[in-house]
Amino acid sequence: MPAAVNVSPALAPAVQLCEVGPRDGLQNEPARLPLGVRRELIERLADCGLRQIESGAFVAPERIPQMADSAQLLALLATSASLREVALPVLTPNLRGYLAAVQAGAKRVAVFAAASETFSQKNINCSISDSLRRFEPVLAAARAAQIPVRGYLSCVVACPYEGPIAPTVVAALAAELTNMGCYEISLGDTIGVGTPGTVLPLLEAVTRLVPAAQLAGHFHDTYGMAVTNVYAAYGFGVRTFDASVAGLGGCPYAPGASGNVATEDLVYLFEGLGVSTGVDLDALISCGSWICEQLGRSSSSRVAQSRAARLRLGTA
Repeated sequence: MPAAVNVSPALAPAVQLCEVGPRDGLQNEPARLPLGVRRELIERLADCGLRQIESGAFVAPERIPQMADSAQLLALLATSASLREVALPVLTPNLRGYLAAVQAGAKRVAVFAAASETFSQKNINCSISDSLRRFEPVLAAARAAQIPVRGYLSCVVACPYEGPIAPTVVAALAAELTNMGCYEISLGDTIGVGTPGTVLPLLEAVTRLVPAAQLAGHFHDTYGMAVTNVYAAYGFGVRTFDASVAGLGGCPYAPGASGNVATEDLVYLFEGLGVSTGVDLDALISCGSWICEQLGRSSSSRVAQSRAARLRLGTA
């Protein structure tokens, strides 16, 4: 297993945080928010300094009703001056979804596959090989239109139905998505069972075929290991990480899985390392508190919880 690289605050490069709360987070929350609230969430996140914010998904509305009005949302976002310098990728599972997204004004899209056959069937109703074939016309159309495509791989550590996934399987799929034209591969620990003991061998296998600069970490926090795994992946050389404000989300096809790692917690981690994220932590905590009020739930961010407790005690 490779050793984690020591982090020197004076030399540490910046990291890119991809905010997935408005898509991956909200699609797994029971409440379906009005368009105006979703737009405000994205604008608030941008005001915090986030420059890559997943905004929606062009998927079957009967499967994910929370994302049913993504086309209308993109139309609203196009009128926002505060979002002109912000990338707003959307999820497109097939050519039909891609064409609808582009017609709605999408400038960046993402496709998603699984490293587990069972999960692929339950999540997108097809085999892994069939899902890759679905992406071929999407990548071809996007290449012709010069639209960047990100690739997601779920269950890269383990599957809720099949158990542990071999790193070599993940590496081969990551390489295939890269060869198809994805500019970046987001490696998703969908059920949040990873530890550095499994994440580092995974990265070692994947980077034999795909450079670390083209990888992103996407860690769920089911066992409280997400921040630790981000730190390990950062030490390995990964510089892009997905996160969700207030830790929103989960996965309907992964029983027991909790939400994504909270964006607040990653900003706190990297600030402590002297690594710039470009994100205002106080503003982000405020944004997380606001969206949790809209959803009628509490924040899963440990940083936000600690700040709130200190405020109640008058020690903040």
